Amino acid sequence: MSQSVVPAAGGEIRDVRLTEALSDRYLSYALSTIMARSLPDVRDGLKPVHRRLVYAMRQLKLDPNSGFKKSARVVGDVIGKFHPHGDQSIYDALVRLAQEFALRYPLIDGQGNFGNIDGDNAAAMRYTEARMTAVATALLEGIDEDTVDFRPTYDGEAEEPVVLPANFPNLLANGSQGIAVGMATSIPPHNVGEICDALIYLIKTPNAGFEKLVDFIPGPDFPTGGVLVEGRQSILQAYSTGRGSFRVRARWEQENLKGGGYQIVVTEIPFQVAKSRLVEKIAELLTARKLAMLGDVRDESTDEVRLILEPKSRNVDPTVLMESLFRQTDLETRAGLNMNVLDADNTPRVMNLREVLQAFLDHRLVVLERRTKHRLEKIARRLEVLEGYLIAYLNLDEVIRIIREEDEPKAVMMARWDLTDAQAEAILNMRLRSLRKLEEITIRKEHDELSAEQADLRDLMADESRRWSEISGQVQGIKKAFGPKTEIGARRTEIGAPPSDVVIPMEAVVEREPITVLCSSKGWIRAMKGHIEDVSDAKHKEGDRGRFAVHAQTTDKLLIFATNGRFYTIGGDKLPGGRGFGEPLRLMIDLPNDQDIVGLFVHDPERKLIVASADGRGFQVAEKDVVAQTKAGKQVLNLSPGVEAAICAAAEGDMVAAIGENRKLLVFPLDQVPEMSRGRGVILQRYKDGGLADVKTFSMAEGLTWSIGSGRKRTETNLEAWLGNRAGSGRLPPNGFPRSNKFG
Repeated sequence: MSQSVVPAAGGEIRDVRLTEALSDRYLSYALSTIMARSLPDVRDGLKPVHRRLVYAMRQLKLDPNSGFKKSARVVGDVIGKFHPHGDQSIYDALVRLAQEFALRYPLIDGQGNFGNIDGDNAAAMRYTEARMTAVATALLEGIDEDTVDFRPTYDGEAEEPVVLPANFPNLLANGSQGIAVGMATSIPPHNVGEICDALIYLIKTPNAGFEKLVDFIPGPDFPTGGVLVEGRQSILQAYSTGRGSFRVRARWEQENLKGGGYQIVVTEIPFQVAKSRLVEKIAELLTARKLAMLGDVRDESTDEVRLILEPKSRNVDPTVLMESLFRQTDLETRAGLNMNVLDADNTPRVMNLREVLQAFLDHRLVVLERRTKHRLEKIARRLEVLEGYLIAYLNLDEVIRIIREEDEPKAVMMARWDLTDAQAEAILNMRLRSLRKLEEITIRKEHDELSAEQADLRDLMADESRRWSEISGQVQGIKKAFGPKTEIGARRTEIGAPPSDVVIPMEAVVEREPITVLCSSKGWIRAMKGHIEDVSDAKHKEGDRGRFAVHAQTTDKLLIFATNGRFYTIGGDKLPGGRGFGEPLRLMIDLPNDQDIVGLFVHDPERKLIVASADGRGFQVAEKDVVAQTKAGKQVLNLSPGVEAAICAAAEGDMVAAIGENRKLLVFPLDQVPEMSRGRGVILQRYKDGGLADVKTFSMAEGLTWSIGSGRKRTETNLEAWLGNRAGSGRLPPNGFPRSNKFG
């Protein structure tokens, strides 16, 4: 399509392809999300909104020793000057920077309600107050000394820093979470003392191996504590690739009670887990009878976490109880590691641990060099002025005469003593009180000190090893200010060993109770408590009657075989209670309306079944191979066109009895029926008319049994007349065999 340009009052209108317009705009949006919103900078570990918050607070002079200001004031300044977005999103970012349970080293000191570990929100911004912490001031240290680049703000009225000088390894120390377009980042917090040790070692050994770095940084250090139970090899793999995860568990202890009982006290929970939601989840599982070893849970927390877990019995092993809770609740979580960050060139990429540490050191080297150059420039300007002052003191009478008598004293002085414009201007601006002798001595002393400092800084710029030594000293200072010997620096997350394989009994996960499963002819299913022998009194809907009655446990899986040749699976604990008529089974499994149920079994993974279709074909199948993973079931018996599946029975004993709709009975060995996992099978019995009516397996020694009504059964042991091979036609059954042609 050709482009045309049409003049318009507001500019110009261009004809472009929609795909090109969408592509360009989506690309711009994606880049904006990646670079200006979601991914942190590897150098200072901050996203733009956090960097702008800290910088705006510095402009408001909210340092740690000053008073607090309303959070609304801070948010207003950030919106108006730097970040034209919604006030709530900015306030949420401010709140997170102040939460001690969210940030390992908070950047903001909050006063008021800033939320809690239960997941409650902070108070409105008009009620809370904030100021910077010492960590935030360390991030800003040297920002006025040309250490970083500045760029215009969104409206061009002011400037903001592209990155902070960052005299604190914030990316690893506080971590970061973010989702961009097509990429995400997830960096857990770490201990700053350990980070500093790794940085100092990396300065000495630039190509340090990951084994050694992990010796210094053995894993994350979460603000909420807990126990890291990830294996060293997994941790090493995660840090060497920049991707992985860490398994974190709650910290707990056993508290003995009077009378020989005990209770479990959880004192620390995993990072980013809301305590109230955790208690609710445990209570829900308890109500659903999925925590048979747990008796009760309650929250006795104040400023410190204290969750009480009471076992159902004093005989319950506390380790087994906690293992069951770790597997089913957020008392154990996984903290992801995906070190996807913006590098110094503003390019997003995944870095490993050594690259992240080296990027911080490289940034600190750039800051040191820029800061040194800035100081050298200031010293050069000051020395220039001081040298002018000294010339004036040496020729004081002449300077006074020129100023009093000459029309252009500045030009005369510049020509007389070869002064620079800055020197001449400084002399003219001198106060009379500066002419005393003591002031000359002070100036000479300052000149000597600055000259010495200038020489020292020039030597620093010429010696790279000395610059790295200086950075090493700065890192030592970070460790001293925020490391393990300080109030906030001690490691909170314990480095534990990977848990051993603790055998958890099934009853520890789901409460095991006996039930009787009833399924009616119309497919209504329910579970009655206990094993009921006589279910003839069970009530059903009008026009419905009982069909299947199975004894099971709440922990059992039930297998359902339908006329479409598919097996469906449902848990015993998922069935409706015995009150009423139950619920339609079709609502629990995806059983088509034109299909019917022909078999209901308690799953036994060691057992085999025999399945057959109405045309007399079938095979044996292992039960472990028919368990369905979805509601749609699992196709096992493939049907011939126009044929419906009809039979499913347990493959027990050594013989098979098959009876057709033509009332012919055939008995043959079970080992003639092959075992398959899926298919049509082999011919079990041949028919001229009709098809297969029923099939049963039995033991020849015990005889063939069938139901004759009213709960009575008959057993026939003399079966020679009906013995044959598979695919035979058979002969009429014994006298008294049911007219329904069913074994019952």
